[in-house]
Amino acid sequence: MVADDEVTGPRAALIGRTDRRGRLLWSLPKGHIEIGETPEDTAVREVAEETGIIGEVVAPLGIIDFWFVADGRRVHKTVHHFLLRAIGGALSDADIEVTEVAWVPLTELGGRLAYADERALVERAPALLADTA
Repeated sequence: MVADDEVTGPRAALIGRTDRRGRLLWSLPKGHIEIGETPEDTAVREVAEETGIIGEVVAPLGIIDFWFVADGRRVHKTVHHFLLRAIGGALSDADIEVTEVAWVPLTELGGRLAYADERALVERAPALLADTA
């Protein structure tokens, strides 16, 4: 998640991916930790790769732990989410895994995010922003 409150209030840079049924599903940027990276490093790198936005970590948002099936096998994934502040870059959907990207006001995230666990996490963002102001 990237928060940028300098222009139009706090917003999140979301990624949209098309699922197997052709639906566009909006979610927070995320990815796997590379060797030698901290979860914070990964968050900054993945946000930049998937949205074009360069960010700096403000605070942890929480951890989501889930299972999914890929290539006929169950995969366990743990995702560390962080509140980031945009410090550069430009919104871009250049990443091949991303169909669309969008800046979404924090007040509209609940209606846009496809996954309940992510919606629950972003509810913490306004309080975290207030604590860091």
